[in-house]
Amino acid sequence: MRGADAVVVSSQSEFRDALEFGVDREKIRIIPMGIDLSACPPAEHNGTGPLRLLFVGRIARVRRLELILEALRLLEADWELTLVGGEEKTSSVTRGGYLEELQSRARALGIEERVKFADPRPPEALSDCYRAADLFIYPSRYENFGQPLLEAAAHGLPLVATAVGVTESLLVDEATGLPLGDDRPETLAEAVRQWEPPEKRRRAGAALRRRVDRFFSWEAVLKAYLDLYRSFGVEAPPAL
Repeated sequence: MRGADAVVVSSQSEFRDALEFGVDREKIRIIPMGIDLSACPPAEHNGTGPLRLLFVGRIARVRRLELILEALRLLEADWELTLVGGEEKTSSVTRGGYLEELQSRARALGIEERVKFADPRPPEALSDCYRAADLFIYPSRYENFGQPLLEAAAHGLPLVATAVGVTESLLVDEATGLPLGDDRPETLAEAVRQWEPPEKRRRAGAALRRRVDRFFSWEAVLKAYLDLYRSFGVEAPPAL
């Protein structure tokens, strides 16, 4: 990377990693993953029944899903949580059994009937999960990007997430929402409470979809790459 003319990273998190690896700041370009917004119908936010909470991703200790369980126990409003994904180790030294620990924790907290553990889903079925949810929760300790965060935003789901990966580029103001300020269950619970009004969720979801369309569409990503090549005097082939 030190010898490259340019280094492309997908998020602010990877930008900081590249700096730590010794890459010259002037060489680094942030170009995110892209997504097709037309394939992401907006969430329903129907405003009736329990608040429908969703997590999508690998069930791994770095995601700190126990914080979600601890936080939801503090809520007064009715809610239901769906965790979509299979357990995976993030390294050879990570101990297993995390999924069983979460299931046991839900029982100990007396919330097991409101927590659904779902297996990984193919893209179309996953889109249905996003559409049927009201709020996306992702208290991960670290992400280089975090594709589920982008997918949730593209479906118009407000995010309750730590400032990791793409979160820092999605949650930028009061309209889109702000990242969690700390790692306490009480903070996460309060963040969820703020999204209980359906109309507030709809407005934030619409703002997130606009931001995704502007910065994460494949057209925007392609333009960013072409601009990078052209900055070195490389012209795009005629097909582009």
